[in-house]
Amino acid sequence: MSLPSLEALLATGLPVVACARPWARDLLAAYPLAGFVPMKGAWRADRAAVRNARRQAPLGRPLGLLLPDSLSSALVFRFAGIPCAGYRDDGRSLILRWPCAKPAGPLHAVQSWYHLTRRALAQWRLPEPPPQPADELRWQAAAAHEDEAARALSGAGLANGGFVLIAPTATGLHRGRVKVWPGFDSLTRSLQARGLTVAMSPPASERRAALDNAPTALPLPPLGLGAFAALTRRAALVICNDSGVSHLGAAAGARQITLFGVTDPARTGPWSNRAVRMGRMDAWPAAPDVLSTALDLLDTPSAA
Repeated sequence: MSLPSLEALLATGLPVVACARPWARDLLAAYPLAGFVPMKGAWRADRAAVRNARRQAPLGRPLGLLLPDSLSSALVFRFAGIPCAGYRDDGRSLILRWPCAKPAGPLHAVQSWYHLTRRALAQWRLPEPPPQPADELRWQAAAAHEDEAARALSGAGLANGGFVLIAPTATGLHRGRVKVWPGFDSLTRSLQARGLTVAMSPPASERRAALDNAPTALPLPPLGLGAFAALTRRAALVICNDSGVSHLGAAAGARQITLFGVTDPARTGPWSNRAVRMGRMDAWPAAPDVLSTALDLLDTPSAA
């Protein structure tokens, strides 16, 4: 969801170093970054990593843009000697060089981070992007991502577009509630009864849970995040929870159904015109409705 912000920063022509969780490195492999600093979520270790990266590859006078709202992220860059722009949340105003108030009204995370990015660029007297982010994400896949996805399909005897990809897991809880739609098994069997191949490619840590939730689906090998994103746009349809899979599919331009039951579609849903959102906070969609929507989408030629 930070892609529009990253693209706006790269468009300035200045070197951009991404500081993010280690898994993001693979997703950003095709982007012309000046560096990548893996962040572990422990502020002292992260401060040392940022400071060391700055010493090893000096880029003149650095500027920091903090998309996370946390106090710890502000402390990391303050003690690494990098002045930052960021939202005022969590008592960070005195730590940030350029504190920014959040805009009024509920915003999607894409819009919120993009607004912050525009404000920061204006304060730094750098070129600003258009007032609103594009209504589609445009993630760039590396050649290695496409190759890995193609090998996974070839090994399973599948062709591009010849399968439905499901993601029947979601890590963590939202306000103590499981984020996994309970109907993946019945949906998978109903699609298979109509002659459709239903596949999944869960990470190794979620494979057991995925098999429990959809035991008849065809399991593909686990893939890196970049290759998995490339896989989503090769599927005829992706059906997933409101999870990282939904955002990867949106970034890759996949046609998808995202299922909601414990989260807010307006805040955390996929940023994509090719995504159908079903359900709402506190109300999962019924299995027959999901099946009907899936069959309608599969009968409709893709615009991609």
